[in-house]
Amino acid sequence: MKIGDKVSVVDEDLSGVVTSVNGNIVVFKDEYGFTYQYQKEKLVPKISEFYENIKIVKKAEPKKTVSKKHHKNQLVLDLHFENLVNNPHDYDSFERLFIQKEKLMEVISFCRKNNLKRLEIVHGIGDGVLQRMVFDVLESQTNLDFYNKEILHHQSGAVMVEFH
Repeated sequence: MKIGDKVSVVDEDLSGVVTSVNGNIVVFKDEYGFTYQYQKEKLVPKISEFYENIKIVKKAEPKKTVSKKHHKNQLVLDLHFENLVNNPHDYDSFERLFIQKEKLMEVISFCRKNNLKRLEIVHGIGDGVLQRMVFDVLESQTNLDFYNKEILHHQSGAVMVEFH
């Protein structure tokens, strides 16, 4: 290093022009006129021409990997009784509701075990007995949020469930 060379300090945001060299000690002045003393090994030459011919290579940003389970559409559970059993007329109303509740609990358990994030439960509009049972079951569960699929709650025939 010689007088007039531009230098930068290693590990600090400080640079300037060398004003004197005394053995291993280099004195330089920054752009504001302050002088600093550093050992030669703490300084590096600041050569702007050195960086002019370096090509900049832009690399594509790496793709974020998402598990295949999250690419699936949400699971849909249709609780209409005729979809759950072969002979729906062989059951009375209490048995129907009990079978629908068992199916709901089974599917919620399946979703948790397989780390599914969303479940759509179709209960239909009807007189609201099945809808009330679905909401009672969901309210008793932990680590999930649920909301009506439609804006007008009383016209919604489905509930969307999101697991945490």
